[in-house]
Amino acid sequence: MRGVLAGAIVGFLLAAPAPPGASAGPPQRNGRAETTLTVFAAASLNEVFRKEAEAFHGAHPGTTFAFNFAGSQQLAQQIVLGARADVFASADMRQMHAAAPLIDSTSVRVFARNRLVVVVPSSPDRRVRRLSDLASPGVRLVLAARAVPAGDYAQQFIGKCASGGEFRDDFGSAVARNVVSYEENVRAVLAKVVLAEADAGIVYVSDAASAARNTVDTVDIPERLNVTAEYPVGRTRESAHAAEAERFIRFLLSEAGQQILARAGFTRALPRAAAAPDASSPQDTSPHE
Repeated sequence: MRGVLAGAIVGFLLAAPAPPGASAGPPQRNGRAETTLTVFAAASLNEVFRKEAEAFHGAHPGTTFAFNFAGSQQLAQQIVLGARADVFASADMRQMHAAAPLIDSTSVRVFARNRLVVVVPSSPDRRVRRLSDLASPGVRLVLAARAVPAGDYAQQFIGKCASGGEFRDDFGSAVARNVVSYEENVRAVLAKVVLAEADAGIVYVSDAASAARNTVDTVDIPERLNVTAEYPVGRTRESAHAAEAERFIRFLLSEAGQQILARAGFTRALPRAAAAPDASSPQDTSPHE
C-alpha cells in the first residue's frame, strides 16, 4: 500500500535532489531558512491557489509551496494513508471529515463558496442550449463521480430538477441514461467538454471561468435549482510548519485572499467588511517558525 501511495503523490513534489556536496540542511534564501508548505487542494482550486501562493510569497519570501491538486476524495484518502501535507483544502466538508483524524479541527475554516453551471462546447451546433436538453435522447453528458464533491453536487442539482415539477416526469432517469462517463475530478469533466468529447458537463462557475476563451459556453442554473459548494481548509495535525500553515489559512480569509478568489469566479466566504486583516501585510506580527 505504501508503494502505491508513494507513486500516487510523487508527481507533485517540487523539490529537486541536492547536488553532490550540497548541504543537508534546510534550503536557504539570502541566508535565511526557506519553508516549503505542502498543500493538498481540490482540483478546482488549481489556478487560483497558485495565484494565492504567489501573493503570499510576495509578502513572505521565505515561504514556497508544493501543491498536490486532485479530487478531494483522493486527497483525503492520501492523507489518511500517511501522505505528508501541511494544509488540506477540500471542495466539501464531507472529505474534510473523512480526513478528520489527521486534521487540527480548530484550524478548519470555510474560505470560499462556488456554484454549479452547465458547460457546453462553444459551437453553433451545440446540442444543449437549456437545462431541459440534458434529458434529450442522445446527448452525451459527463459528470464527476458521485464520490467527488462536484459529482455529489451535480446529483443534488439533477434531483432538484427531477422533483420540482418544471421538467419532464422522467427527467432524472433520462439524464442518467445520457451520462457517458463519470470522471475522477471536476477538471476532467471540463476537459472532455473543451475537447468536444461530450455535449455537456456540470462543473463549478470557477471552472468555466478558467477555460480558454471561446472553448466553452455556459447554460446557467438558476438559484432555486443550484447547489452551493463550500470549501473548507485546515492544517494537518502533523504539519512540520504549523505557524506558516496557519498564516496561509489566514491569508485565504483576508481581504487580499478573498479578492483573488472572487476574481477567479468563486463566491466570497465572508462579506467584505468581515474579511480578516490582510495577512500578507509586512506588519503581520505572528510568531515565525
